[in-house]
Amino acid sequence: MFKTTKALVLREVRYKESDRILTVFTDSDGKLTVRARGALRKGSRTAAATQQLTCSELTLFGSRGRWTVNEAALIEPFPGLREDIGLFALGSYFAECLEALSVEEEPDGAMLQLGLNALFALSRGLYPPERVKAAFEMRLMCLTGYGPNLSACRACGCEEPAEPLLGLEDGSLCCRACRRAGDGTWAALCPGSLAALRYIISAPAKRLFSFRAEGAAGERLADAAERYLLAHAERKFSTLDYWKKVR
Repeated sequence: MFKTTKALVLREVRYKESDRILTVFTDSDGKLTVRARGALRKGSRTAAATQQLTCSELTLFGSRGRWTVNEAALIEPFPGLREDIGLFALGSYFAECLEALSVEEEPDGAMLQLGLNALFALSRGLYPPERVKAAFEMRLMCLTGYGPNLSACRACGCEEPAEPLLGLEDGSLCCRACRRAGDGTWAALCPGSLAALRYIISAPAKRLFSFRAEGAAGERLADAAERYLLAHAERKFSTLDYWKKVR
């Protein structure tokens, strides 16, 4: 059986002398593992389109539950990522998050679009990398069903707390004065970072990164988004550690 699909290459692993084993996020079937035969040979027609962090149109052949790349055409190579090791590391972190939090063979157009939009923004330098990272992390949590409830303090109902806190376990909002000792783990916010998080949760996909959070507000936003994702993913990401070393 043949099928043609748009795909984001999340991971590539060398197999034997000239093949690649790919983890791809497709628009038709979600996450798949596919084999690109001969992709590492000199002059291979599939080499460029089967690299990690490329968006390509793949024609796949399926047999006995296994998929092989028959043809591959490059759609978007995200060239800016390959010119900056820090951007490539951050893009690899996005890919690792998508691989970890997506479901095998379950289509998710919104999650794929998030990944493509984030990589495009990084590659073109449209927004600061830290802003793209925070927005990606929190929006991904929303798409996986772990979006926080930031409408008001869970205790007193205040909608605009002066010293807001984000509950990392339950995603609740709480005033610092309302927090009780031993009541979970919290990330400190401020009015500016709270406003940015609220925007990220509800913004249209194409406008996701169009907000401002600078200085202390940006730092608190970055800290809260990263810690929130790590708390719910319940794992570490080697690509995140590497990005922090090279950025």
